Amino acid sequence: MEKKLQYQEDAQVISLTKLNHILVLTAINKQLNLTGRFVFLIILLLTISPNSYSQTTNLQHFSTKNGLPSNNCYYTLQDSKGYIWVATDAGVSRFDGKIFENFSIDDGLPDNQILQLKEDKSGRIWFLALNGQLSYFFNGKIYNETNEKLLKLLKFNAVIVSFFEDSKGRIWFGTNKNILVMWDGKTIMKFISADLQHPYVSTFIHEDKLGTIWAFSNECVRIFNNKTFKISSHGTLPLSYKTILNLPNKTLGYLDKKGLNIRNGDNQRLLLKIDTALLNNDPGYFFLDKKDDLWLSNSNGIYHVEPSGKTTQYLKNISSSQIIKDAKNNMWFTTTSGIYMLPQKAERLYVINKANGLGSDLVKSIVKDNHDRLWLGMDEGNINILDLNTFKASEIQLKDKKRYNVVKHLVYDTLKQTMYFASDYGLGRINNIYNTRNIDYLKETNNRMFVIKSLSLGNDRTLAIALSSGVYILPYQVNKLEFTLSHFKQGADFFTNRAYRVFYDKEQNLWFSNITGLSEYSKGILYNYFGENLLLTKRINDIQKLDDGTIVLATDGYGIIFLKNKKVIKVITRKDGLANNICKRLFVKDNYIWIITNNGINRIALSDKQLSVESFEYTNTLLADDINDLFIDDHYAYFATNNGLIYFPYHKENAQHEAPKVLISSIVNNKTKLALNTAMHTLAPSNNSITFTYSVIDFQNKSITYRYRLKTEANWTETKSRRLEFPSLEPGDYTFEISAKSNNSNWSTPTRVNFSLKKHFWQTNLFLVGIFLLAGFAFYKVAVVVTKIQKNKEQQQLLLKNKILMLEQRALQAMMNPHFVFNVMNSIQHYINTKDTNSANKILTGFAKLIRKNLEICTKSFISLDEELEYLELYLSLEKKRFGEKFKYHIHVNNIIDKEETLIPSMILQPYIENAIWHGLMPKEDGGKLDIRIDLKGEEHLVIEIIDDGVGIDNSLKSKKGHHISKGMSLTRERINLLNQVEPNPIQIDIKQNGISGTFVSILIPLNS
Repeated sequence: MEKKLQYQEDAQVISLTKLNHILVLTAINKQLNLTGRFVFLIILLLTISPNSYSQTTNLQHFSTKNGLPSNNCYYTLQDSKGYIWVATDAGVSRFDGKIFENFSIDDGLPDNQILQLKEDKSGRIWFLALNGQLSYFFNGKIYNETNEKLLKLLKFNAVIVSFFEDSKGRIWFGTNKNILVMWDGKTIMKFISADLQHPYVSTFIHEDKLGTIWAFSNECVRIFNNKTFKISSHGTLPLSYKTILNLPNKTLGYLDKKGLNIRNGDNQRLLLKIDTALLNNDPGYFFLDKKDDLWLSNSNGIYHVEPSGKTTQYLKNISSSQIIKDAKNNMWFTTTSGIYMLPQKAERLYVINKANGLGSDLVKSIVKDNHDRLWLGMDEGNINILDLNTFKASEIQLKDKKRYNVVKHLVYDTLKQTMYFASDYGLGRINNIYNTRNIDYLKETNNRMFVIKSLSLGNDRTLAIALSSGVYILPYQVNKLEFTLSHFKQGADFFTNRAYRVFYDKEQNLWFSNITGLSEYSKGILYNYFGENLLLTKRINDIQKLDDGTIVLATDGYGIIFLKNKKVIKVITRKDGLANNICKRLFVKDNYIWIITNNGINRIALSDKQLSVESFEYTNTLLADDINDLFIDDHYAYFATNNGLIYFPYHKENAQHEAPKVLISSIVNNKTKLALNTAMHTLAPSNNSITFTYSVIDFQNKSITYRYRLKTEANWTETKSRRLEFPSLEPGDYTFEISAKSNNSNWSTPTRVNFSLKKHFWQTNLFLVGIFLLAGFAFYKVAVVVTKIQKNKEQQQLLLKNKILMLEQRALQAMMNPHFVFNVMNSIQHYINTKDTNSANKILTGFAKLIRKNLEICTKSFISLDEELEYLELYLSLEKKRFGEKFKYHIHVNNIIDKEETLIPSMILQPYIENAIWHGLMPKEDGGKLDIRIDLKGEEHLVIEIIDDGVGIDNSLKSKKGHHISKGMSLTRERINLLNQVEPNPIQIDIKQNGISGTFVSILIPLNS
């Protein structure tokens, strides 16, 4: 941001010694006659004239045009980070040297009128408002009574006029009412005086070297005994709470009616008497530095009072309220017209312009003669001569103001004591400059017009002139300055093409540049350099030669070129520290090359093998542009500018410059401000945009370059911007690093901000595992579906097969029924033949029931165990009636078996029981016994055992003729084989003979069948 420059009115320097001298002379003068009075008056004028010079110390002025919220400023503070804070009637502003960052009630201030600013030991910036409400700024945020409980307690309904934090961390608040408040971080203690003659109004707190707390007001001095205050009668009282100051060495400085006092505990002394006119003109906050220099503000400006009594006034007639000194020893003045900065002594610029006695503010050229005088080429045909001993200026008016409207060139001939001058359209010389000052004007005998670009004087007094038509060498003429353009010979004393610069070196070699490039004319031989190097074809604005024979060229856009032995040996550009690659003028002094660029001034140290470039960046406020010429003497650098003659003292050695530290002023994450002192910021994955605002504290208008990176292993990126936005960051851990450098420094230690951007849920390992599992599950489901489709096809085929099997089973079951009926009919026939009608009737009745039951179960593949047992009871009862006592049977069922819920294949037992009766028991003469046992085998199987004590299956088969197979048993086996093909778990049947006789049949039926 361009800073507006304010030229202070002439600083008024008043010496008490001189004032006393004048008073003595005046007293003597009263006793003398008129002649004596005149003599003494002349002596008096001669005595004081050397110190009555007029020059201006440049002050930087900052106002609403630069970004302040108001020009009516009350108080200024530099915080521990280096920021300058300004309290105004329209809010508070924080200044880093470039930008004013403003805060108002919209940002959390309780009132826009802030009277004072204070910083405590924890870094909080306290705002003392006109409405009495307290607030403070900390870590990028303003806290007030709405968001900080503490500030609700610190509400006194009074304006706070003083603020002090003692060595114990207690904060004291003095108010404009009869109340003094102390807050120790936990409790609040209020002090109110019942003595109306000695109230606590506008109390100022001081802590001495012993840790004793003193309270100073306009009415009395009090001392604190850790519980209450007691009035002390020691010492005089300050003029107001503004004119009292806690000094760094824990002494107290204050202004009373006599002047500046220093107090150390009970001891008090008057350090400096001050003119009552200054003390009675509404004095404000003052500053006292280590050298006991007093800086006083009042309604008429700023006064610097030195221990000797010498007083310098700044900002005359501008109402001022405060002075502070910053960490770089710059002085800051708070006024009703904004704030002003007076740079430290080593960096002050001085201005001499029309207001200080020059004929004009426009200075185009400058040179110095042997009598310590500066010759200044001005506009309107005017040449000024400034005596550097008295700083008085005289002027020479040229007769043809139209032709010599702007004197752009001055060349001093030391030997002949002659000054050559030139404008665009004329050239002349002033002979015998220390006496008669005769002026000759150059004439072209045919009155042809010519445009002068440059001139240079040779050792033999020949004059080389660069014109728009070429370079001309004019021989020295004692009496007249005349030439005829047509008399010049090409290649001898005339070189064609538009020329820009001519330069005679000490060896009388003529160097010049024109539209084709650089050339040298030496001892009658012309050498053109533009064929050797492309850079030497560019426009050259100035030429100088070093003691070692090196030619230095200032180019128009390509920096500085060093030429030696007809070769370019070095090129210096902006990359090497030049303020700009457009270089206009050069000046060689001792071991330095001074350069005027389009963006400031530089100095190159020739003693350094690296040819290091130094920038006088504190001069940029005045010398960044519009510099026309320069002259460097042993102690001062002078510059001809469009705003007057500007000069400053310089050091002959390159100063060591501290690298600028970068401060992060704000971190914004998706429009939300983040705390500045957090070790690690963790950001939500959707908040992947982060913006950093940063700056360096720079009140010298330096050219600052920044570099940054987001990863410690990444390369640096350079920028001039003070704001960086990263809009679409990928998840991960970042370390934002930012450092800075000026033209005169190395890179600073990086300022770091650590932050971590969380991954989206779909980027987490858990999500990826979930996706993998989901994909596996989906693949599984697809496989299941495919398998199911295949199984469905197989199932359909199986169902069809089952249906066929079931039909076959029913066919077999149907085949079993006739066999059973045949056997029963044999029994009935037996009773009829034996004429046992009663038994036949009983059997026939049982048979009817059996047939009915058979019809019920023959259509079922599975029946309950209960139904099977009922059916077997009917069948066995019939067999019992037929065989009588010859046949016995017993059925045993385990009680834990649920007979109604347990299913078994229908009619699976009857064939084996029938076979046991007819083929096992009946062949025996005495019959036999049949046991049927039904039990559980484990939890998944039902075991049915049919045991008889008959002849035995093996014996029975042996006694049969041929190979006899029981029809019922074979049909049953076929049914079981079919069922085993349909059901997942097979039915197992085991038939064997029990030793010598008897048969054992075991049927194992799965319960889930």
